[in-house]
Amino acid sequence: MRRPITRRPLLALLAAPLLPTLLALPTAAQAQGFPSRPITIVVPATPGGAIDITARLIGAKLAAAWGQPVAIENKAGAAGMLGSDTVAKAAPDGHTLALVASSHAINPSMYRKLPFDTVKSFEPVVQTHMVPLVLVVNRELPVKTVPELVTLVKAKGGQASYASSGNGGAPHMSAELFSSVVGVDMTHVPYKGSTAAHPDLIAGRTLLMFDTVAAVAPQVKGGKLNALAVTTTRRSSALPEVPTMAEAGIKGYDTSTWGGLLAPAGTPREVVAKINAEVNKALASSDVREKLAVAGIEPVGGTPAQFGGFIQSEMQRWAQVAQRAGIQPE
Repeated sequence: MRRPITRRPLLALLAAPLLPTLLALPTAAQAQGFPSRPITIVVPATPGGAIDITARLIGAKLAAAWGQPVAIENKAGAAGMLGSDTVAKAAPDGHTLALVASSHAINPSMYRKLPFDTVKSFEPVVQTHMVPLVLVVNRELPVKTVPELVTLVKAKGGQASYASSGNGGAPHMSAELFSSVVGVDMTHVPYKGSTAAHPDLIAGRTLLMFDTVAAVAPQVKGGKLNALAVTTTRRSSALPEVPTMAEAGIKGYDTSTWGGLLAPAGTPREVVAKINAEVNKALASSDVREKLAVAGIEPVGGTPAQFGGFIQSEMQRWAQVAQRAGIQPE
């Protein structure tokens, strides 16, 4: 005897194909209504640097596109971790974002305990930019090329000193990478920021430094420091006459500092995609590109997946550099 189909199973059968669509409705509706209030972009650094400049340019574009104010909040401290931690603990709705620098991927190699998980506590949104570094030396140093510098440093037997903007930043780690690639020993002299390091380098109390093009270009153009090479595979538009490391004879060397937007973990994928699309549009606009170029900043863009993969590759890369340099996490 055939059993009749009851009402409840019949309704379940009819609803089953619609279940994925019904489950997707809340996040889709949330993305459609985003943003519903002002947005905050936390910059875990002091004003005036590359991530601050980029955040303000992007913020202005987002405000114009969405009709909601975008506030830039500078929250420096603890190698960028203070500001990033604020965003990691914010509501995962896309209204609070962080524009982090390359130190975000370096910090796990420098500190034993972070207040968040570098990967799991965030949703990658988009890599916004990169900034080439440039190898600069005291202008009185009797070298004109990178190979000549390497010969000089080797002759000093570990007594050559290099300046950096601080422990764990891209300039510090780029110098350590350079030491590893060319096989030299140098003494690290960290300062509290690039501008604090420049006077001693100009006076000859330190020999060399890796610094961002944006920070050191005025000193180079003013004849106070000599630039030997930029650290990327392409020349910088801000210092077009300066060769790349490869052109200078150092093969396999490529580094930079960079920035990108992160949202708190759990932010709906549709909201992340909406922010990503608008930021990519902003980075492609001619006025933003022109203003970034003046500051020696190069726009990047791309997908959330690309940025997430890039962060993990950077973490692995700098962990290897730190290990070879014998750097012990604090």
